[in-house]
Amino acid sequence: MRVVIQRVSSASVKINGAVKSVIGRGLLVLLGVGHEDDGEDIDWLVKKTAALRIFDDEAGVMNRSVTDVGGDIIVVSQFTLMAVTKKGNRPSYIEAAGHEKAIPLYEEFCRRLSDAIGRPVGTGEFGADMKVALVNDGPVTICMDSKAR
Repeated sequence: MRVVIQRVSSASVKINGAVKSVIGRGLLVLLGVGHEDDGEDIDWLVKKTAALRIFDDEAGVMNRSVTDVGGDIIVVSQFTLMAVTKKGNRPSYIEAAGHEKAIPLYEEFCRRLSDAIGRPVGTGEFGADMKVALVNDGPVTICMDSKAR
C-alpha cells in the first residue's frame, strides 16, 4: 500500500462537476492498493498518517500531527501510485489490486483513519473520474510504502 500525503491549506474532490469532499487545513492522502496488501498494511499506514508530525508548532518547527492541529483529511484512491516504470515509457499497473480487493481495503483504510483522528474523513469515489484540487501548504509532501517499513 502506498500513500502520498500532502499538507494542505485546502483541498476538494469533484465528480461530474459536483463537490464530493472539501476540507480546509489538513491532509490530502492519495492511496494506492497493491494485490499483496492486507489489514497489517492498513494498520501501519493509518498509525503513521494520523501521527505524522508535519504541522508547525508555536516555534515554527514541524512537530504537530493532523490531530494535534484539529485538521481534516481527504483520502483519494489512486491506482497509478502502484505504477511500475522499470522499462519503457508506458507505466505498468500490474502491481495494483483489482476492484474486488482494492475497494474493501480503501474503505477500511478510510474507516480506520477516521477512527484514529476522531472525525469523518472525506473521500473521493473509487474508479470515478475525479478532479482533485489542493493548495499544498509548504509545500510539504510525504511518500510512504507499507512494504518499505
